[in-house]
Amino acid sequence: MSAVAFGAFAGAAVYLVAGSVPALRHEGLKFFTGAWGYRQQEFGAASMLYGSAVVAVIALALAIPVALGTAVFTSEICSRRLRMLFKVTVELLAGIPSVVYGLLGVLFLRDWMGSAFEHLRVDALSPDTLLTAGVLLAVMILPTIATLADDALHAVPPAVREAARGLGLTRGESIVSIVLPRAASGIVAAALLGFGRAVGETIAVFLVVGRADNRLPHSLFSFGPVADAGQTITSKLGGSETSIAVGDALHTSALFALALLLLIVVLGATSAAEGLRARVAEREAA
Repeated sequence: MSAVAFGAFAGAAVYLVAGSVPALRHEGLKFFTGAWGYRQQEFGAASMLYGSAVVAVIALALAIPVALGTAVFTSEICSRRLRMLFKVTVELLAGIPSVVYGLLGVLFLRDWMGSAFEHLRVDALSPDTLLTAGVLLAVMILPTIATLADDALHAVPPAVREAARGLGLTRGESIVSIVLPRAASGIVAAALLGFGRAVGETIAVFLVVGRADNRLPHSLFSFGPVADAGQTITSKLGGSETSIAVGDALHTSALFALALLLLIVVLGATSAAEGLRARVAEREAA
């Protein structure tokens, strides 16, 4: 089975690389820095890279504190029976299909974000923004990060906690000073896996991001594009251009290049996370 899975992955990767070559040759470095306009035969992914990075950073910034607090509570504070109840509930939330989250985003989150923009006097033409997509992704990746962080904390040997208490540390001090540093690699791995899911999510982001091309900030510290419609790599690949590109070899190749770029980013994040988790397992087994 492993050989079959590896063969399928290798075949898909080779297919994407081969399909991406014409667009990468045509655009060169402009593929990463230029604008996208298939009618003008311009295929720059800069705005999509920016959009993917923004929604992922927003999602992680919102999800990590809540997920880590949840993990600390389930692993260090509540009873074993209550921990299992919380853990099962969190894992059920992680298993909800993304289209359900997307529909909830359309039905509720868009209205809430629109009201928030009005109260904050943010000049947003629509509640479909990069910020909305980031908030929705935060809800989606929170269960994943929480359950993996809980596993990392629970893997810290009880003797470590007992030694900390024996030295006179309170429960809170032992968690902050001893347990969290020992579980840091596992927590980072959980965040990386959450990042991989955030970057690779398609349908939920597609429904709330606005899907506007070539929206880039004048400054990295500008809030304007974040509160505006945008585009991510996944929302572009999940949109109508996959049908429009039929018959246009260069346009199709550009979409292949986007898919290859997405594969590299997600594979890199997942590989790094699995490497960290393997290191933690080896250290605990030693």
